[in-house]
Amino acid sequence: MRSARKQASLFDLNVEKILDHWGVAEAIREVIANALDEQALSGTAEPQIVKRRDGWHVTDFGRGLHYQHLTQNENPEKRRKSALVVGKFGVGLKDALATFYRRGIEVKVRTPQADITLRRAAKSNFADVKTLHAAISPPSEPKRRGTDFILSGLPDEDMAAARDYFLRFAGDEELERTEFGTILQRRPNEPARIYVKGVRVAVEEQFLFSYNITSTTAQLQRALNRERTNVGRSAYQDRVKAILLKATSDVIAEQLAQDLTRIPAGTNHDEILWLDVQEQAVRILATRGKTVFVTSQQMFTMGATIIEARADGYKVIMIPDRLLARLGSLRDLNGDPILDIRGFIQVWNASFTYDFIDASKLKKAERETWRILPELLRLAGDHAKRVREIRISNTMRLDEGAYETEGVWDSPNIVIKRSVLDSPRHFARVVLHEIAHASSGGNHGSIPFMAAIDDLAAIGAVEAANAAPGRAGASPSSPGGA
Repeated sequence: MRSARKQASLFDLNVEKILDHWGVAEAIREVIANALDEQALSGTAEPQIVKRRDGWHVTDFGRGLHYQHLTQNENPEKRRKSALVVGKFGVGLKDALATFYRRGIEVKVRTPQADITLRRAAKSNFADVKTLHAAISPPSEPKRRGTDFILSGLPDEDMAAARDYFLRFAGDEELERTEFGTILQRRPNEPARIYVKGVRVAVEEQFLFSYNITSTTAQLQRALNRERTNVGRSAYQDRVKAILLKATSDVIAEQLAQDLTRIPAGTNHDEILWLDVQEQAVRILATRGKTVFVTSQQMFTMGATIIEARADGYKVIMIPDRLLARLGSLRDLNGDPILDIRGFIQVWNASFTYDFIDASKLKKAERETWRILPELLRLAGDHAKRVREIRISNTMRLDEGAYETEGVWDSPNIVIKRSVLDSPRHFARVVLHEIAHASSGGNHGSIPFMAAIDDLAAIGAVEAANAAPGRAGASPSSPGGA
């Protein structure tokens, strides 16, 4: 050991201030990041992270660490090939070595060029000032490939925490990849993670997804400090938004759509508060199938129309009020219009195809049912005053779906489907229902429509009561009378 020390050359690391907030895990992260960068730059095999009897080894198979890499200068190769690597500046390794020394972790580095250990020694020409130096010795394995970091006395939990900084080791599930980065499934009961080029730089308690940003902006590059952690949201928010705006998958759209519905209750995540992200979610959902977008108020006031939409095979998605106002200017990913509830009504109305038939052409049983129409109109009274004519059609909608349309108020006429003439009761129910639409001008479930239905029911009940034998005001027959 003494002879090795005599042969060692001392390289002053010039670490003026040890980073008190750095832990061992952050220091290991730098060593792993350098190994991954060397793999990417040299096109060599995957680095190995293994525990042996002498400690934890982080080993790459690249070109080997040189003492010049311990300077504070920016690495020009990494700058030229920034798209390939994690590293930004050449100061992280020095701080890592200082942290290991301060935390009592013994470090040995073996490369084809040298063996490197750490030692405190006096600065050149200043014997009273001692700083941390790298002791550079001749290589013990001159034929080895790459660099082997040996960390003795390193707790397993620190290595586990260091590996967890890296997406490739953390195992987050990838949901969708875009040109700006990847959307990842957030882990249950954990904050969302923000990675930059595979290294975690922040966590987000209120994000729906985790993200790996692979294409950085100038603002984000400036914000990436040498710790590469605790980066503020303002630095990466635009890139996260850009990733979401490029997303087109069902799984992303579905989760964003579910989050849209949580806004009124305040249980939503932060991404869905960005209006352009809301719009993208709507575009994707509209492209993927028949979809109608409604507000929470419309869910309450137009319930029957929504039931019709669902019966017609539409998926109904609740959206915020401010987004509803923008739907008219949006198109789905195929360039087609996006439907709100009024748009659905227009599409629904346009889907009717009539094949009218004259009442004189009806079958005998159908004509018997049709003959009660004048009485129904008399019974409806003023409710029917807007109705010009009631017409019969063999067809209503060619593609009925699960919900058969039996009648429609098609102002100024009511059109009924021929099949409702199978019985007077069926016919009366449909005719009076459509008269209520004509009278109220309201959709199913609206208060005016329900009031018209109630009034027609009351009129019919009074009519029936007055026509019943023994009704109030009728004179009973006298026993033995004529």
